Amino acid sequence: MATFLHRLGRGAFTRRRLVLLLWAVVLGVVGIAAANSSGSGNSTITLPGIEAQKAYDLLGEKFPAANAAGASARVVIRAPHGEKLTGGPRAEVTALVKGLRHSSSRVASVTDPFAAKTISADRGTGYVQVTYAAKAAELTDADHRHLDDALGAARDQGLTVEASGSALAPAKSAGSSEAIGFVLAAVILVVTFGSFAAAGMPLVTALVGVGTTLLAVTALTSAFDLNSSTAGLASMLGIAVGIDYALFIVSRYRSERAAGHDAREAAARANGTAGSAVVFAGLTVVIALVGLDVVDLPVLTAMGLGAAGAVVVAVLVAVTLVPALLAFAPERALGRAGRKRTAGTPRTSAKPPRGERWAAFVLRRPWKVLLVSVAGLVVMALPTAKIQLGLPDDGSKPTSSTERKAYDMLAQSFGPGFNGPLTVVVSDTDPAVAEQAVGELTAGITGMKDVATVAPATYNPAGDTAMVTVVPKSAPASGATKDLVRDIRARAADTRAATGAESLVTGATAMNIDIAQKFGNAIVPYLLVVVGLAFLVLMLVFRSVLVPLKAALGFLLSVLAAFGAMVAVFQWGWFKGLLGVQTTGPIMSLVPIFTVGIVFGLAMDYQVFLVTRIREAYVHGAGPREAITEGFRHSARVVTAAALIMTGVFAGFMTGDDAMLKSLGLGLAAAVVFDAFVVRMTIVPAVLALLGTRAWTLPGWIDRRLPHVDVEGEGLAAAAPAAREPVVTEAGVTGVR
Repeated sequence: MATFLHRLGRGAFTRRRLVLLLWAVVLGVVGIAAANSSGSGNSTITLPGIEAQKAYDLLGEKFPAANAAGASARVVIRAPHGEKLTGGPRAEVTALVKGLRHSSSRVASVTDPFAAKTISADRGTGYVQVTYAAKAAELTDADHRHLDDALGAARDQGLTVEASGSALAPAKSAGSSEAIGFVLAAVILVVTFGSFAAAGMPLVTALVGVGTTLLAVTALTSAFDLNSSTAGLASMLGIAVGIDYALFIVSRYRSERAAGHDAREAAARANGTAGSAVVFAGLTVVIALVGLDVVDLPVLTAMGLGAAGAVVVAVLVAVTLVPALLAFAPERALGRAGRKRTAGTPRTSAKPPRGERWAAFVLRRPWKVLLVSVAGLVVMALPTAKIQLGLPDDGSKPTSSTERKAYDMLAQSFGPGFNGPLTVVVSDTDPAVAEQAVGELTAGITGMKDVATVAPATYNPAGDTAMVTVVPKSAPASGATKDLVRDIRARAADTRAATGAESLVTGATAMNIDIAQKFGNAIVPYLLVVVGLAFLVLMLVFRSVLVPLKAALGFLLSVLAAFGAMVAVFQWGWFKGLLGVQTTGPIMSLVPIFTVGIVFGLAMDYQVFLVTRIREAYVHGAGPREAITEGFRHSARVVTAAALIMTGVFAGFMTGDDAMLKSLGLGLAAAVVFDAFVVRMTIVPAVLALLGTRAWTLPGWIDRRLPHVDVEGEGLAAAAPAAREPVVTEAGVTGVR
């Protein structure tokens, strides 16, 4: 591996203009494909194999008109100053209904709130249902604008009007999340490298990688009906790993130059050593993301593949474009201080690097450091026991959004459960049996304590299927509503046993319960597959059993502590004002398993980057403790910078409005802090010090069967010219002869 990447780096350095041209061509091709793509991301989540989804699919089959794929909007109206909609404002409401009907040729129907009796008991609030004959993705900017104009005209007449639904214009992202991450990354890189040229290279390569990925996702969105969050997740992860991977190669290039190699050979060696670590680190991330397919949810699989694609592109960019960029600025990438040391100027300070001093501190008291670190992570993980999962709805949107205002108005005027109605679907091949089952089931549901209303059953034309709408008294995410779903399903099972008719429950709360159960059943197989495959990869890299085992256990501590942070902020409301969280409530069901996948990949990143440098020193003759010190001397600073960059990138996504990306951003930022600074920088050296040589041993029967992969660059000694002899002083390597 190291020899191949060494040749690749040397070739990219020599043919730098060709490499730039090839990446420009790639960007151009995916850009053209994206421009010709007709689709946009959808926000629909399908969950095959669960009862709520089966009920929804059955409705689509038996009630095709009621479940048309057209976009819709619910317009909520409130009379001014405590007036009644049935009084003076009635004319304005009628004008609004008329304006909505004529707002677009795509409008299929608009309900009249007076005829449909969608007026609250106090007659102060009502709502209008607008249905379109086109899908949400097919609506034009003009359709959105005319809808907004109709709402604005009613507001000008004194009505309070808010709206929700798929027909509304999608929120425009200002790109602030990515911008914040890039600004923080630029500052950290400049401080780390002391060179604008060196700091700029990771940023440029990250832009190329993320640009390529996002254009590819856009081009594929229509063909694969990708979820609207796919691009956001790919962007988040692509920026983070793209910067980090380039950072490690550039840092290793500077080390190789300080060791006396010329620019081309230093770039080649950096690609062969740090590039090998990048490849294997990227492989572990890809395994974790592709492994999401184990959960068997199409949306999760698609988002995982999109993010995995971003990582693959980041790796390819790092091992090809970074050496090419180094060729354009071989000296400026060193910074002023680096150029002086390369020329032989002595280092002015004899003080060891902070990373070396930290390693020495840990090595003096490994047991104490280990126990304190583990105890701290365990305390952080305690809130995880109280985690609650759910799917996002308009109640999780910012309080300034029209969707959230409409949600709150409906809850105030029609009851907390109005925003989360349950739909009970009863079906049998015999219409008479279906009718009997509906009667028995409806009677049982009406008597349940948390039921506000039970609407009369609506039958399909064949009469063999009915749907009954049940409005709970409690809010959609409350425990009482979840208990109601379980009670209705238990009653449905009794009815089926008595009549033979199938009864299914769907709705947002039912979906939440089912997906939480599905994730609970899938998490263990997912961890077994992902951890098992990554364990084999790490065993191949480190030629050890204990090191991969330690890496997996450290990951578990990191991810549980991250879950604890999410629960404390998003459920309990700790520091929510400081972190910009407007609403507390359940964490989106997709977030924990995504966090597991991504954090596992990132944890293995730091494991590979840090421990390969320690193993490299050990392989070249250093003792176990000396190898730890050597590894930290060379890699602690750059690992710290990489962790700070990732933390900044992920934290930047908390500034957006997307509920999933906001919670995912906090979880990932917290996990990076815990994993990089507590696990990898503290627990890892403590455990390695306690294990000694046992950390680097492998049973003979395993060693004979595992292929040898050169990650430390052992094969480069014969493949490349030797460096000029370094000048050594009391302060260390200061120059070359």
